[in-house]
Amino acid sequence: MQYRPLGRTGWNVSAISFGAWAIGGTWGTVQDEESLAALHRAVDLGVNFIDTADVYGDGRSERLIASLKKSRKEEIIVATKAGRRLNPHTAEGYNRANLTAFVERSLKNLEVEALDLLQLHCPPTQVYYMPEVFGILDDLVQVGKLRYYGVSVEKVEEALKAIEYPNVQSVQIIFNIFRMRPTELFFPEAKRRKVGILARVPLASGLLTGKLKPDTSFERDDHRAFNRSGEAFDRGETFSGVDYEVGLAAVEELRPLVPPGMTMTQFALRWILMFDAVTCAIPGAKRPAQAEENVAAADLPPLLPDTMEKVRAIYEARIKPLVHHYW
Repeated sequence: MQYRPLGRTGWNVSAISFGAWAIGGTWGTVQDEESLAALHRAVDLGVNFIDTADVYGDGRSERLIASLKKSRKEEIIVATKAGRRLNPHTAEGYNRANLTAFVERSLKNLEVEALDLLQLHCPPTQVYYMPEVFGILDDLVQVGKLRYYGVSVEKVEEALKAIEYPNVQSVQIIFNIFRMRPTELFFPEAKRRKVGILARVPLASGLLTGKLKPDTSFERDDHRAFNRSGEAFDRGETFSGVDYEVGLAAVEELRPLVPPGMTMTQFALRWILMFDAVTCAIPGAKRPAQAEENVAAADLPPLLPDTMEKVRAIYEARIKPLVHHYW
C-alpha cells in the first residue's frame, strides 16, 4: 500500500481507501455482515481511511464503521459528510443550528468525541460564497467537535472557491477516466495550497470495472436504475454523467490498453494514482473480494506514458463533449 499526505493534517492515508456509500444503501442489496467483512479485509490490506456520510443508509454506514473500529487496533481515519439531510436542500439550511445537529448525530453514530474530517456534502454552489458557513466549521473545530474539515463538490468551480478558505484541508471530487477536467485548473492549485484530493466515483459507478453489459439489470433501489437523468440527485454522480451505452462503448476501447496481470478495475484505479495531486481514490466494496481487487491497484507498476496518452485520446473523442463543460 502507498500512503500519501492528506492536506496539512499530518495524516498519511492509503492511496486506495474505502468509500462507504454502497454499504449504506442505494446500490442494491447489501448485507451488514458482508459489508463488515469487506471493511475488515480492506483494513487487513493496509487501508486506513474510510469515507462515509450521515445520509448513507440514514446512518447505517456510519454505524457499521463504528462497529469496525471497536474491533481493530489500527488507527483508522474516518471522514463523514453533512448537509444532505436538509429538505429542502438549500444554502440557507447550512446554518449553525443545522450543522451542529448533523455533527452531533454523526458523533453518536460513529461513537466518537470528535469527527476526524467533516465534509460539506455537495452543498449548493452559493454556500461556497458564504464565509459564515466556514466560520461555523472553524468554531466546531475550536470546541473539539471536529479535528479538520473539507468539502465534497460537484463542480471544479466549487472546488476552486472552497480552497480559498484557509482551513479547508480536503476536496472530494469526481475524478476518473471519464471525468478529467479537475486536472486542468484545480489540481495545480490544490497542490500549491497543500489541499488533499479525494477522488470519488473512481470507477464511474461500475462502468470502469468492465463488468457491466448492455443487458445488466439494476435493482430498483440502486441509483444506477433511478438516477440516470438526475431524478434524485446530481446526474454526474451516476456513471459520472456519461450515457450508459456510450460508457460501455468507451470501456471496450479502453480494454486493450489494460496491461497483463491487471484487471480493468485496477487499471482505472491505477490511472487515478498516476496524478500526484490525488491523495487517494475511494472505491466502494460490498464484499471482501471487491476490497481485495481495489486495494491491489496501489501496488501495481505505473502506467506507461503511451498508455496514458491513449486513455486521454479516448476521453477526448468519446466522453469530453458530453461531460467536460458541465462539471
